[in-house]
Amino acid sequence: MTKGYIHSFQSMGTLDGPGIRFLVFMQGCPLRCGYCHNPDTWHRQNYTYYETPQQVFDRILKYKHYFGDHGGVTVSGGEALLQPVFVRELFSLCKEHRIHTCLDTSGCIINDDVLELLTVTDMVLLDIKFSDKELYHLHTKADMDTVMRFLSVLEKRNIRTWIRHVLVPDLNDSPEQLFRLKGSLQGYTCIEKVEFLPFRKLCEEKYRTLQIEFSFAKYREGNREDIESANRIFVC
Repeated sequence: MTKGYIHSFQSMGTLDGPGIRFLVFMQGCPLRCGYCHNPDTWHRQNYTYYETPQQVFDRILKYKHYFGDHGGVTVSGGEALLQPVFVRELFSLCKEHRIHTCLDTSGCIINDDVLELLTVTDMVLLDIKFSDKELYHLHTKADMDTVMRFLSVLEKRNIRTWIRHVLVPDLNDSPEQLFRLKGSLQGYTCIEKVEFLPFRKLCEEKYRTLQIEFSFAKYREGNREDIESANRIFVC
């Protein structure tokens, strides 16, 4: 029986996909992003819940009447692609009950199980961390080429995609890097929008508790002006 390692649930989310959504945060992530807000999700053995897809779906079903025509379920992390069989079975249950499914991911894994998961995925929130391959690997320990291949799969399958990009002032917010990001996304008809998110330091206490160095403490937090500046580059 498939079971999933889960960090937490949120019943009335409004920021991770369209409408009102039930959020499932999976436990475990292969990336080590310098600005990660949830270092407590990195290691699978630190899970809070260990449940079957049916058990999680039973939680979701209690909130279905809030979803309306636009809401649904978003599975995030950690990294949801580490547990693709579990997420696929959960999404299959959602599809049987006409509940919209959304995957919030870094796109860092592509294998047969992930491809099968995408057959029951209505939408993807794809977090592209950096536009520069060297910076991407330096600050995430992952490979940007894999992420772009994942985006190509979404394009081929015509899966609705929102791009997310955290702006870290003086690191990945220069016009040069933003124009590079813009260029790398051109031609993808599956992309409906690009959303810039400001870097925040609300996670610092978690790092102290876990005795992990927060290397991004040296950067200032992002603000509205940073977001507006990035948006101007993307609409020009």
